[in-house]
Amino acid sequence: AAGLAASGFIPFASTFGVFATGRVYDQIRNSIAYTRLNVKIAASHTGITVGEDGASHQALEDIALMRVLPNMTIIVPADGGQTFQAVEAAVAHNGPVYLRLGRLAVPRVIPEGTPFELGKAQLLRQGSDLLIVAAGLMTGQALEAAEMLEKEGIQASVANLHTIKPLDGEFLIRMAKDTGAVVTAEEHSILGGLGGAVAEFLAENFPLPVVRVGIQDTFGESGTPRALLQKYGLTPESLVLAGRKALKLKNSPK
Repeated sequence: AAGLAASGFIPFASTFGVFATGRVYDQIRNSIAYTRLNVKIAASHTGITVGEDGASHQALEDIALMRVLPNMTIIVPADGGQTFQAVEAAVAHNGPVYLRLGRLAVPRVIPEGTPFELGKAQLLRQGSDLLIVAAGLMTGQALEAAEMLEKEGIQASVANLHTIKPLDGEFLIRMAKDTGAVVTAEEHSILGGLGGAVAEFLAENFPLPVVRVGIQDTFGESGTPRALLQKYGLTPESLVLAGRKALKLKNSPK
């Protein structure tokens, strides 16, 4: 892929996420990121929902690996329609891109016709009490959680942060000021992924309670995708609990 890019092509290299990032990390670092070649790494089968293939094939640290590389852009689409837009945006962008795709079929959660811009978050639901920031299939879970929280009298904003790098810091600060508490939701380790990126940025620029929902620093296991989402706490119910915790921290005496 690096050779093709150096020759003027726009190559898409694709395999399971665990192989696309881990097995060839040195090549990505030195032949693509360091040289800023126009290679698109379109990784499939990421996250816990790879399911029955088990821990060896469940990429839970791939975003962290790619995020630390200079020059790398990271996109995590929320659904099939947004994946189409993400591929077009990756082609238009001059430089390395990591496009993170899953295996599990997910419902369409981004309204048709919604503009897609690299590095710009999408506000899908407006609320004043807290902000749920999600990526990938967790965007749909976040919208469900917001509906459940509304029944408790809690108004939650929901944002789809489809671009993990570069992060939309302007959006995060604006929403942090409006809500005062943040929950992050990702099908990835809470270390180094969406949650880590949001927490790091807000800690330096606008400190406030941040509760991260994701894989809690552990490997996965074999099972059906739905059972694994339940076991590892990647559900609307888990996000509701995280929202309550964020609000408790927000309202606790300083």
